[in-house]
Amino acid sequence: MNLDELLAQAQQELSSLSSADQIEAFRIKYLGSKGLLKVASDQLKSLPNDQKRAYGAKLNSVKQAVQSGYDAAKDRLGSSAGSAEVLVDITEPGRITFGDYHPGSLHIVHQTIDALTELFGRMGFSIAQGPELEDEFHNFEALNVPRHHPARDPLDNFYLQRPSGAAPFMLRSQTSSVQIRVLETHKPPVRIIAPGRVYRPDTVDATHSFMFHQIEGLVVDEDITMVDLKTCIDQFAKAFFGADVETRFRPSFFPFTEPSAEFDVRFHYADGSSKWVELGGCGMVDPNVLETVKIDPEKYTGFAFGLGVERIAMRKHGIEDIRLLFENDVRFLKQF
Repeated sequence: MNLDELLAQAQQELSSLSSADQIEAFRIKYLGSKGLLKVASDQLKSLPNDQKRAYGAKLNSVKQAVQSGYDAAKDRLGSSAGSAEVLVDITEPGRITFGDYHPGSLHIVHQTIDALTELFGRMGFSIAQGPELEDEFHNFEALNVPRHHPARDPLDNFYLQRPSGAAPFMLRSQTSSVQIRVLETHKPPVRIIAPGRVYRPDTVDATHSFMFHQIEGLVVDEDITMVDLKTCIDQFAKAFFGADVETRFRPSFFPFTEPSAEFDVRFHYADGSSKWVELGGCGMVDPNVLETVKIDPEKYTGFAFGLGVERIAMRKHGIEDIRLLFENDVRFLKQF
């Protein structure tokens, strides 16, 4: 092969290269493992000994000239070395420097909900959901809350007026509304928990917010008693907070349960002190509620309880101000 002709041919082609694809094709043709320069190198061993020195020197000169021309063309067109196009797999994890990696996580409220639903799931409860935009029937009337009851005051609820003049909708003030929706379509035995957001126009301070989360628990079956309710609450508290906590019921009143109670948990501290903390309300389902959803209260009984998710999360993790849960301060959230 005439090396001068090979060099002239390569230089002519280099001058006409105008794309990364053409540069890559040139590299394969001349500089590749089976390219023309490799073929020219293989001819060296077949030459007479007296011609090998001159041919080898000329070959090296041609190789350098072709390589330099290729590099210049590649730089001119901005092509990456040895590749017509750099493909990026956008599904791969990002390349990071150690110490700069800050993985995200579920919000502490949702972590608490997941922990509670998993715990009650092991106790035989299934999860139920209901709409956050409710009507007064499911939020109040079916729960035995009469029309004149203070809990229905417009100052204590978020009502949404309807242009048609029909009864207003409202942002639900309790997840107990899910209890009614479940009992309307599922007959006993029923054993559910209903986690979700609820809304009340409270003044925001360290312990109150206009939006927070509840978990409603409901069991309806034959021969359900207050003993079953107390056992359920006690098992929940010990499983979630530790075997050393104690629980107690205090008499209370809710329109949808009779009898009703507030339940407290007693926490013991390392210094030997202890403190009773209210965690929620509970009671036996009022017979009027069962009758409203066409369940025979002479045959079936049930219990219900409501837990404040933020209150539980704050107690579990020693958080003193509920506002920290909603301010989206990464310095706070990354602790969980």
